[in-house]
Amino acid sequence: SAIVGSACLLPTLAAVRAGKDIALATKETLVMAGSLIMAEASKRRVRVLPVDSEHSAVFQCLEGRRKDEIKRIILTASGGPFIDMEASVLDGVTPEKALKHPNWEMGRKVTIDSATLMNKGLEVIEAHWLFGMPAEKIKVLLHPQSIVHSMVEFVDGSIIAQLSVPDMKGPIGYALSYPGRFQNVMEPLDLSKAGELTFREPDRTRYPSLSLAYEALRIGKTMPCVLNAANEAAVEAFLNRKIAFTKIPAVVSDTIKQHSVSDGSTIEDIIDVSNWATAKAGEIIDTLSN
Repeated sequence: SAIVGSACLLPTLAAVRAGKDIALATKETLVMAGSLIMAEASKRRVRVLPVDSEHSAVFQCLEGRRKDEIKRIILTASGGPFIDMEASVLDGVTPEKALKHPNWEMGRKVTIDSATLMNKGLEVIEAHWLFGMPAEKIKVLLHPQSIVHSMVEFVDGSIIAQLSVPDMKGPIGYALSYPGRFQNVMEPLDLSKAGELTFREPDRTRYPSLSLAYEALRIGKTMPCVLNAANEAAVEAFLNRKIAFTKIPAVVSDTIKQHSVSDGSTIEDIIDVSNWATAKAGEIIDTLSN
């Protein structure tokens, strides 16, 4: 399941209802309708296997572990192309610059999400649904080298991490071969040549999208769906040069503030809320671009 963005929701749900195991590469599916998708998967005994490198890493670290052994999940983020750029100049960055990710080759939308750290925010919400962890037990660390794909900290103070070269063939191969492993899927990681591996806390002022995602997860119900739809509209507007890079989280924030949360208990409810958020974000974008 790898259709970009919210368009993946209905095909994924149909596959789950047909009893097919899912190799899930599109995080927006669980962001929009995590409760519904996971309930359907549980009812039909369908396995949802993560393809995102971070969630694949967590999945591998958790193999054979009990939930009461887990203290928290630690998702790593590259920080995108602007990790060391002065915040004062971010307003003027172009789509071309934002699309040059230092470590990964990805689609346009996810590359922009990586630059704003919304990608990691969406992954926090996805991790909540995949692994049953609350927001306060999912931590994000910036790791510019993209070698440690994620970690799990246990109650005894130990940490298990999954490392490899930044190559999506690894997590894709693991999902498709699970519970086994394909041979020679990617270049082996040579730790003697990997160099320094660094980690640091993300600056929430510099990356407001991350805080917006945590807020949406804590509120729950239809708020993550609104977050996702507003972000999709804002990213498209930036790529089309309608708004500045720094206005992407502003559009999302303003849309969230105007949403009256509902249960979103059916797929029809989810689609209606997503359409509302897209339209509302469009109105905000028009105001900013005039």
